[in-house]
Amino acid sequence: MLLNDGYVYREKLGNRPGSSALAHLTDRYRHSTEAEWQARFVRGEVQLDGVVADGSEALRAGQWLCWHRPPWEEHDTPQGFELVHEDAELVVVVKPGGLPTLPSGGYLKNTLLSFVQARWPEAVPMHRLGRATSGLVLFTRTHDAASKVASSWREGRVHKRYRALSSGLAASEHYDIRAPIGLVPHPLLGEVHGANARGKPSHSTAQVLERRTGDTLFQVDIHTGRPEQIRIHLAFIGHPLVGDPLFAAGGVPLADNPGLPGDGGYLLHAESLALLHPRSGERLQLHAPPPLALRC
Repeated sequence: MLLNDGYVYREKLGNRPGSSALAHLTDRYRHSTEAEWQARFVRGEVQLDGVVADGSEALRAGQWLCWHRPPWEEHDTPQGFELVHEDAELVVVVKPGGLPTLPSGGYLKNTLLSFVQARWPEAVPMHRLGRATSGLVLFTRTHDAASKVASSWREGRVHKRYRALSSGLAASEHYDIRAPIGLVPHPLLGEVHGANARGKPSHSTAQVLERRTGDTLFQVDIHTGRPEQIRIHLAFIGHPLVGDPLFAAGGVPLADNPGLPGDGGYLLHAESLALLHPRSGERLQLHAPPPLALRC
């Protein structure tokens, strides 16, 4: 395991921050118990507006609440990536399943971002894949490229295609899925993203590639970029990913002992990415062959 350098988690308090610093952190960050948060206050790890806090402080809107997390050992992950494309504006790599794209969930150094920036310090990720998801990730190397790619993404001119192995035999060949995605209850985290009629508009299309014994291999195109969109949308139509520890049919967390968003066990791969190059304007079509289990 790798011992990292520690990290400072910063939060600017909103209009209703809670009754005390301890109560606020306990209620908002439920990955830790009240006793665990209290121990962090005792060790001097929590600061309020730059001053070490004891947890009893009454909070006000606009204050900065910071947890100085000491260095910790990160779980092992794949340590590399495959380079697909490199030029002065863009870097595109294939992320292996099991490697987080960005720091989160206990990972800081063992991330795709850390590994890519060790080679291209200026690289900025334009999107992310879930830790268990493999496939293409696009980085930009200049501010101008980032601005142009972001504009293309907002205008729907970036095309992403995935492969996913889902449970159950699909009754149709093609699905147009438009379930809105928003926050839904989760027993450990309070809320996670899921299918929610009051959520943000979301659109995916799924095409059957192959039916197997009890499972269906889908090709999925996403036309919006909501968190966990493919997992939620395929579950919404009654075909959650095989081995998905979080989402049940309907696109909401499992009723009994749902997992966390970063938990793996499913097969999802970003196999193609198409966009207009930010400098030349030429269409760039990139491909990452899927793992054997997702091939027809």
